[in-house]
Amino acid sequence: MTTVRTFLAAAAIAAVGAVSMPVSAQVVGIATGQQGSLGFKTGQAVAKVANLKAAITARAQPMAGTAAYLPLINKSEVDFGFCNAVEAEYAHSGTGNFAGKKNPNLRIVGTMFPLRTGLMVVADSGIKTIKDLAGKKNLRISSEYKASNIIPYYIAGALANGGMSYDDFPNKVPVSSFVKGMLAIGENKVDVTLISLGSGAGRKVDAKLRSRGGLRYVSLDASPEGVAKFKAFLPAGNIISVKANKSFPGMQEDANLVEIPWVMVTHKDASDDLVYKLTKAIAENKADLGKSFGAFKRANMKMMAPKNAVPYHPGALKYYKEAGIKIGG
Repeated sequence: MTTVRTFLAAAAIAAVGAVSMPVSAQVVGIATGQQGSLGFKTGQAVAKVANLKAAITARAQPMAGTAAYLPLINKSEVDFGFCNAVEAEYAHSGTGNFAGKKNPNLRIVGTMFPLRTGLMVVADSGIKTIKDLAGKKNLRISSEYKASNIIPYYIAGALANGGMSYDDFPNKVPVSSFVKGMLAIGENKVDVTLISLGSGAGRKVDAKLRSRGGLRYVSLDASPEGVAKFKAFLPAGNIISVKANKSFPGMQEDANLVEIPWVMVTHKDASDDLVYKLTKAIAENKADLGKSFGAFKRANMKMMAPKNAVPYHPGALKYYKEAGIKIGG
């Protein structure tokens, strides 16, 4: 009797599953960072749009981070994921934080939205520009970032803009993660660190340092020479001018910051039709994406295919050509 009941119960569960999802439906995996991370929030928003607008059964799959899931995407074990455009180039070519570990099968789907960040100091430090920083190399600077090993390359790129490198700073302070690096300046453990524009951790540190004027972004050199030095280090990045805005910590004055595209990647063997449909769903549903994750409100869907050393997937290119979106601009 027990065996019969067990069989019937199993059959009932299977029947419910069959109603909720067709047997033939393929579940498309979207690799993301851990819950609460930038990657996770992006993946949740894209999966929702894929399910509701493109009839694609997509599921976000939280993992340890880009170092864990980009190789899986390269091996076609996961279909999609996210990283910044610089890291996509590094992973594809086996350089930077992927030195010696080429992932040649990676392909770009498109840019989701821009990431804006920069070097920060305490406002009363007297440092306003990268030239000011160049004269104070005895400062403590955050380094290593073992859990976010792309971050030191951001910092090194900003330093290169001012003709400097990490080696010019003897007081390098190891931190475990991006957030820990932000918090370190509020705990007086470092004098220079990297903080994303408008980040929650940055706001907390700014409030903590209010008696010293809060945080201040170090404005980069936007001259052709300065940009060339920066792009020689981070070719997929840009230096942009951001207007003063007191609602953002560190933006007491106009400043030149780092902007790098946050991109979706796939592998060369992903179905052209699947990638086409997903690209179309993302490009044509910005409002819905923005409701799920506010960062999508910064997206410019006409600029989804900027120049990158990593090839674009043919399915994405098909949509961009149909939609009149400039490729490689």
